[in-house]
Amino acid sequence: MSGDAAANQFDVIIIGAGPGGYVAAIRAAQLGLKTACVESRGTLGGTCLNVGCIPSKALLQSSEAFSHVQHKIAEHGVRVSGVELDLPQMMKRKDEVVKGLTRGIEGLFRKNKITWLQGHGRFAGPAKAGIHQVAVDKADGSSTIHATKTVIIATGSEPVELKAIAPFDHKFVIDSTDALALDKVPGHLVVIGAGVIGLEMGSVWKRLGAKVTVIEAADRVLPPMDGAVSAAMHKILVKQGMEFLLGAKLTGAKPEGKSVRVDFEHEGAKKDLKADKVLVAVGRRPNTFKLGMEAIGLSLQPNGRVPVDGHFKTPVAGVYAIGDVIDGLMLAHKAEDEGIACAEIIAGKAGHVNYDAIPNVVYTWPEVASVGITEEQAKSKGLDYKTGQFPFAANGRAKAMGDTDGFVKIIADGKTDRLLGVHMVGPNASELIAEAAIAFEFAGSAEDLARSSHAHPTLAEAIKEAALGVDKRTIHM
Repeated sequence: MSGDAAANQFDVIIIGAGPGGYVAAIRAAQLGLKTACVESRGTLGGTCLNVGCIPSKALLQSSEAFSHVQHKIAEHGVRVSGVELDLPQMMKRKDEVVKGLTRGIEGLFRKNKITWLQGHGRFAGPAKAGIHQVAVDKADGSSTIHATKTVIIATGSEPVELKAIAPFDHKFVIDSTDALALDKVPGHLVVIGAGVIGLEMGSVWKRLGAKVTVIEAADRVLPPMDGAVSAAMHKILVKQGMEFLLGAKLTGAKPEGKSVRVDFEHEGAKKDLKADKVLVAVGRRPNTFKLGMEAIGLSLQPNGRVPVDGHFKTPVAGVYAIGDVIDGLMLAHKAEDEGIACAEIIAGKAGHVNYDAIPNVVYTWPEVASVGITEEQAKSKGLDYKTGQFPFAANGRAKAMGDTDGFVKIIADGKTDRLLGVHMVGPNASELIAEAAIAFEFAGSAEDLARSSHAHPTLAEAIKEAALGVDKRTIHM
């Protein structure tokens, strides 16, 4: 084999360098596999690090700091005046956070001797003698072919576009990527969709001074969440100044001059309103286009996702898929866990993901977090269950912080006491949910949480109290 041929031969090639892809690459390299990762973007980290999880959380943190100084700091005995928004500095900080983390992944690739193949990855044709051919198309029009025993498809997802009624022009009708880089605060932002992305980006711009109206087809915000969580967040966000039009159907969004007209149906009538920007946040779809999957005889499922078995194997030998392109929640940490498990399976080890123990978080303020099933799901399954709930208004640390909105709710099996679901609205819920996720991993019970000592005063005591409440023995309420 020539030197060039050997350089282009790998044990595994991952297409996509998002959380699933780059983590799979690192784990595969740790296990001794000669590994390459294909990424068309000029930086590693995929949507999450570049235009998703990380920049949105940077803006959420900055905008919350701005809002806190404006509206809450005075109650702590801190007087300020002349508070001004420096949006360019806020955006600069966001970009610096992203740059630091993406460069960090480059360093991890070098440390683990992973080859970064820059360009668009696709299958060049069917496998020959068990070896797949992956083409990498570069920006200059050239292509290189790389051989590998194994391919992992980890190409992530992209925003859903409502082409028929609200096509993106990325000026007036925008997607979540555009919403992270506005050069000024819109006077009126209309958000289509009261899901995670819509509420997070709506929160950013509301805090910075925009009027925010959210149009949602369902009859509640955060439709997949537990009903108690949904109701609480609706009330809290309205109190913060957001306007919601629930049970409303969008029928059009059309730029007119320097604004955009939004047409919708609500309460049996056709209505419209004017906005400076319309953010379409109705979900994401798998990025499974232009991968040349037809060249290897791999067909997508009706929902556009790649079919895999319980070990991430597609029907085509030597081809695996993880993350947003397969069934399940589109979460970065789910993709990371799948990337590790998939790499371990390829290396002959027993990789596994416990999907019952994957937390879900909404980074509004207060935050929302959950793991396990909702009460509605427990009812629909006909389960015998019991619940316990405890408000942050009765938690000493939350009182001291001045953040008392929300609660912790625990659902447990009525007979075995095993945890079925943990749901919370409150300060730092994104961090608190880890305790519940670990309890799920160990098949824990409400009693396990109730019997575990929690430092006082901490927000986590609300979890202990909710667990006590499952057995109707809450102490501090």
